[in-house]
Amino acid sequence: MKVYDFKVLLEPDEEVGGYVVTCPALPGCYSQGETVEEALANIREAIELCLEDMIELGQEIPDSAKTLIGTVLVTG
Repeated sequence: MKVYDFKVLLEPDEEVGGYVVTCPALPGCYSQGETVEEALANIREAIELCLEDMIELGQEIPDSAKTLIGTVLVTG
């Protein structure tokens, strides 16, 4: 079984609390959780489900090593 390393983005959910988490390499793959730990567990499950579907459909799994995370400072 192959191991994939996907980057995820966690953001506080200001409206309902907890965290929203997305996986940029898999558009439409997102989840949430009350805590960081719960959000990470939930996105892991969502990623696994996305990968199952992609494999079943014969789609190529994105190379997550190409996903970079950076910071841009902007003055306003």
